[in-house]
Amino acid sequence: MTQPPHPPTTPPYGTPDTPRLTVRGEAHLDVDPEIARIQITVTARGTDRRTTLDDLTRRNQDTQQLLDTYAQAIHTRETSAFTLTPHLTTKGRHERVRAYHGTVHTTATLTDFTALGELTTRLADQELTRVDGPWWALRPDSPAHRAARRQAVHDAVQRAREYAEALGARLLALVELADQDVDGYAPFPAARAAASARMAFAGATTPETAPALDLEPQRQQVYAQVNARFTMTPPQL
Repeated sequence: MTQPPHPPTTPPYGTPDTPRLTVRGEAHLDVDPEIARIQITVTARGTDRRTTLDDLTRRNQDTQQLLDTYAQAIHTRETSAFTLTPHLTTKGRHERVRAYHGTVHTTATLTDFTALGELTTRLADQELTRVDGPWWALRPDSPAHRAARRQAVHDAVQRAREYAEALGARLLALVELADQDVDGYAPFPAARAAASARMAFAGATTPETAPALDLEPQRQQVYAQVNARFTMTPPQL
């Protein structure tokens, strides 16, 4: 039985009658951050394991209660790590513990930057508590990412049109649009969106309430890139 002929296909390359044009579209946006992350480390040390654990539990509860008072400003919070490590004596052959060291790490993500300075100061004012951050970032579903992608596509079309016009031709059709390295977002801690303010506090030194820190959010760089292929009319060479 004779097979029906296949419909003609477009060759994967340009021809003199329908040349192909390949361009790259790019977009760079400078936008305000949407979230800020801080890491809180609560520490306890002691020669008795149970006493060290009790101190660590109490200090961690104080930290969680303080975070509760800023629930409206905090988007998420999670305990990222807990450790209770025995430290052995360096002398002697016996496994003799000389001290215990315990830590609890909590990561908090804030969306209300007006409360960030006050919260970090109050956290750092607690007993044997360290605060690191902030790390500024955009949400994964931020509208800034969509805006950058759309702008990159528009840039690709504009470039292709300018190249075609320079040859006395015009664009006919889009053949392919390839997405490459669209977003500038990175997970915490972000290298491209590094913190403009970095702090590391441990413990309170005075009973008075410390003044709130004035933290300036760092602008975020969002990058998008696409490769586009078009067909165009024969150039006027």
